[in-house]
Amino acid sequence: MTTRPRTISPTRVVLIVDDLTTIRSVSTPLFELRDLHVSTTGDNPTEILRGVDLVIGEGEVHALMGPNGSGKSTLATTLLGSPEYAVTSGQILFRGDDITDWGADERGKAGMFLAFQYPQEFAGVSVLNFLRQALSARKGIDLSMLELRLAIMEWMERLEMDPAFADRYLNEGFSGGEKKRNEILQMAILEPEFAILDETDSGLDVDALRLVGKGVRSVRAERPQLGVLAITHYRRLLDELQPDVIHVLINGRIVDSGGPEIAERLEAEGYEAYEARAGR
Repeated sequence: MTTRPRTISPTRVVLIVDDLTTIRSVSTPLFELRDLHVSTTGDNPTEILRGVDLVIGEGEVHALMGPNGSGKSTLATTLLGSPEYAVTSGQILFRGDDITDWGADERGKAGMFLAFQYPQEFAGVSVLNFLRQALSARKGIDLSMLELRLAIMEWMERLEMDPAFADRYLNEGFSGGEKKRNEILQMAILEPEFAILDETDSGLDVDALRLVGKGVRSVRAERPQLGVLAITHYRRLLDELQPDVIHVLINGRIVDSGGPEIAERLEAEGYEAYEARAGR
């Protein structure tokens, strides 16, 4: 079967006239979820996401928090087209284009990136070769190994990674912190437009978390238009990333959104009050 190549339309600008005197320009959001409902696949599907609405603009960092079982990781893997989940209704939009039915490879090529909570090991595939293949698929360019190695070395230094890791098999024998820093290395090299960080802080000690946070900030400094959705249990990642908006996901729905006061409320009260409101 022949696959028709996907293209992302440029950011659309709509002119709105207010009382025939004021002209405003409104840009299409970078990323948007509209009443997203998601279920597991298989013989006995279970609905996990029950109507998620979310809008993220260019250069914005949004944090999604919630207890275990709230649907956070389901959302992350659904956004990259995992076959384990099915969108039963609603839409996923990227730069105004409906990508709900796009495959994982198409979303990746278009500029979406997922940093996994539990990065997989790939024996026989070096970090350098993996990045060369991924970059070729993402941007349609074929860098020489020397060019790519130079770029990787620069970012490895920023992330305080041993340069020898470039020739090691992907994530094989890496510590938890090394795996997470390797995910940030991939994000830096692939230059996505939108990055989803699925519990990047999971299993990290304080020092490793600071390095990961520093890496994310460095990538954003290089690419200020990058949009980020950081999924986490804990406030400590928020301290590193300083998100623009914090959302609380309970029982498959976003039940609250706001600024730093959301994290402060969770720190003081936990998720119990939100769970009561969500009818859990």
